[in-house]
Amino acid sequence: MSLDASKWAWEVRIPVKKGGALKPLKKLVLLSLADRACEQHCAYPSMTRLVEDTEMDRKTVLKIIDELIEDGLIIDTGERKGKTRQVKVYQLVGVNGRETVPTMAPLKAENTDLKSTNSGTVPTMEQYQQFHERVPTIPSKSPNVGTRNLSKNLSIESKYKKDWLCFKKLREEMFLADDSIDFEFVTKSRWAEREKRAFEIYNAGKNLCDDLMNYYFADWLIQAYRTKYANHQETGHTKRAGQNTEINSLSEKQIFTFASKLAHHPEFSGKFGEPGESYEKLAARIAIKLENPNTAKKWEPYLKQVGFTGNLRGAA
Repeated sequence: MSLDASKWAWEVRIPVKKGGALKPLKKLVLLSLADRACEQHCAYPSMTRLVEDTEMDRKTVLKIIDELIEDGLIIDTGERKGKTRQVKVYQLVGVNGRETVPTMAPLKAENTDLKSTNSGTVPTMEQYQQFHERVPTIPSKSPNVGTRNLSKNLSIESKYKKDWLCFKKLREEMFLADDSIDFEFVTKSRWAEREKRAFEIYNAGKNLCDDLMNYYFADWLIQAYRTKYANHQETGHTKRAGQNTEINSLSEKQIFTFASKLAHHPEFSGKFGEPGESYEKLAARIAIKLENPNTAKKWEPYLKQVGFTGNLRGAA
């Protein structure tokens, strides 16, 4: 955290732009960046962190960041951080000063009256002012520098793994999408690692957090299994496709899961979403519609694209 950057963000005047975001919202995003800045006044919080800090939807935050760049308050350094090297590093423009550490200045002339172990040094003005208020400092080369840019509430596995892949999250996503597929069989297959490399190449350059990577990889594996590898499985590992029976309507858990996935489906959200609508609001509207068997049957092609198996009869 940079005190100079936070002070600068509070004092800087936000330009007014016709048709742009509200000044208080731009100020809030700028303060969030400053709060995550290091001593060089660079910040690289994930998009998930900025959305959580500001309580605004992702599209609004991305729009405001573009406006802050146009205003000349921040710049994209071109550097990328994070495990996947996809988190953008922003430089705050116009911050004056650097955080300094109290130092000891040598005496210019020897004083024979000083017999203590501190003889030969005097505190600088900054150290004198902080004499009664000791503040712990972190060396600039410490591994703890920049830890405020890490995602919050990481699981133990996520803290120590060197990859974005989290088997616990992947298992949950695959179970919610299709509980008939044997997770252990899929992940231990030789083709799973091959599909993982293909998935990483496909998503290279996209600003996706670890949770979204696991979310989309679950769909990727399920789709790959059905289209390329299902016929090569050993008997008894999963339910055969012919055993999928027709159902009248989706369960409550399926409605919640597929509503969220359809809200992130580019074609579906572009067709049924409203301008400026957040993913959460769109998912809530979709969930209400999916409770109707006729609507669910109408959207069945989209449901199959996001992991639904089986067939819907629709209302009689």
